[in-house]
Amino acid sequence: MKARHIDHVNLRIPEGGVDDAREFYGDRLGFGIEDTPFEAGEKPFFDVRLSATAVIHLWPTAEFEPPEATNYDHVAVVVVEESIEAIETELDEAGIEVERRLESPLGATGEAAAVYVRDPFGYRIELKERV
Repeated sequence: MKARHIDHVNLRIPEGGVDDAREFYGDRLGFGIEDTPFEAGEKPFFDVRLSATAVIHLWPTAEFEPPEATNYDHVAVVVVEESIEAIETELDEAGIEVERRLESPLGATGEAAAVYVRDPFGYRIELKERV
């Protein structure tokens, strides 16, 4: 078996966190929000569209537990901005605090600079410079 890429990641969010999720991932980070089937009651989650081949499913649930060091670390997303500085500028303009910056963490496409931010639910999101 040969894997090609990650199709999706499932993240639980609080039942009341849908608006915060849309605001953070859609408005502030600028990722696509696909929620028509969710809004119609056809599925219990909605999607944050990262690319043509990757999404994050966000599942509003009463069983949400904030991430802890023992059960979650981060999701890494490669972004198309020209440089890590451009990524940081965009985050600053969106009012998103950079938690940490690394110059060359190793990822699937090699080493590239990255910054780490937190979503409203405590999940760490790594935004990687494109190699």
